[in-house]
Amino acid sequence: MREESNVLSSCEDGCHFLLSPQKLGPFQLSHRVVLAPVTRCRALNYVPQQAHIEYYSQRTTPGGLLITEAVAVSQEGIGFPHSPGIFTVEQVEAWKRVVDAVHRLGGIIFCQLWHVGRASHTFYQPNGAKPISSTSHKVPKGLSIKLPDGECSEYSSPRALETTEISKIVDQFRKAARNARLAGFDGVEIHAAHGYLVDQFLKDGINDRTDEYGGSIENRCRFGLEVVSAIADEIGSDRTAIRISPIIDHLGAIDSDPITLGLHLVEKLNRLKLAYLHLTEPRFTSEGVTETPDDCSIFRNAYRGVVMTSGGYTRESGEEAIRTGYTHLVAYGRLFISNPDLPVRFALEAKLNKYDRSTFYTHDQMKGYVDYPSLSVKEITEHDVGRSKMRRVEKKRPPVLSIAKEMVRQNSCGRSSDASNWQTPRTPICNWHTPRTPIC
Repeated sequence: MREESNVLSSCEDGCHFLLSPQKLGPFQLSHRVVLAPVTRCRALNYVPQQAHIEYYSQRTTPGGLLITEAVAVSQEGIGFPHSPGIFTVEQVEAWKRVVDAVHRLGGIIFCQLWHVGRASHTFYQPNGAKPISSTSHKVPKGLSIKLPDGECSEYSSPRALETTEISKIVDQFRKAARNARLAGFDGVEIHAAHGYLVDQFLKDGINDRTDEYGGSIENRCRFGLEVVSAIADEIGSDRTAIRISPIIDHLGAIDSDPITLGLHLVEKLNRLKLAYLHLTEPRFTSEGVTETPDDCSIFRNAYRGVVMTSGGYTRESGEEAIRTGYTHLVAYGRLFISNPDLPVRFALEAKLNKYDRSTFYTHDQMKGYVDYPSLSVKEITEHDVGRSKMRRVEKKRPPVLSIAKEMVRQNSCGRSSDASNWQTPRTPICNWHTPRTPIC
């Protein structure tokens, strides 16, 4: 991995490191600008809608990687209004239409699987039951959960899982991965970060268990590693990824020794040869980006595989992170929300649209979701750094120009909401056997 960083750092000035190719398991990515998993609350009744097809299609580039918003593995895993699941036939079929549209445009798409654990409310739980967790202690006061009527409430008190129940939750993740495969996803990312269920087992500030899933770091990592192993066995390790945030204390997920915890987890993950490890930078918080001396370098250096980082990156900081070998891929959330053509804007160093935070979690199928503009053909071809800059880049990084040209073609021809007219070939899926029916 460090050999690659030396090659990149020797590139001539003006080279776009973010737009250089990267091998990812069986895929060859054309660039390193990834759509981060961002909850948007547009899946009415927990089912992806027609707007999802447009949303993900808008953000697709040939050979580009998209990660979906967090997708619940069960009804018990829901903690946001109108956030999607993948545990019913209807949900699987809806996701299939999204994936098919992305694939027609040549994109690669992973499904992020999660279970929110205690970060829920009885409203979202079957029969109004208590949410489940590693503990019976609720999310700290002062933090609130949004209900479907728009009102905010305290998180409900959870119920600590019995030891014998944990294997059932692991199996929910396995079944969800199988359903993701049935929907056509190219892989899955396990959400083991930000204070949700897997993180609730990892962090000793939450996990107060006395069985084999609590106490020592090894025990606290057991549940998460069982989930990873179950999914890797189901769909293949090279199509399985994980997101972790050892240092972040979101939703009360604190740990007395986060560095040792993270390094232990990374050591175990090294043995599994996953598609990638996704690390959230400590500077990223629910309130925005904060200055902190902490970063993910110690975990990145310990991991022997492809690393993705996210959390408050700009184009410039992303370029530097790739150039120095700090990371291989950079995931963008808020910038990608408001700039569907973000890789092309980066290629042209074009001005970015500003995002409207007030529309992040509304349920409107249009406003703040699929109505952010992409660059027009005229803006692309007549941009002040336009064609002459693209020609200079073409000699160094051919994928940059091909991506921009493809965007021009898409804009000039128009893109239907289901992307039905697009037949751009994608990287073939090798040894990827699709099951016939979802496990629900």
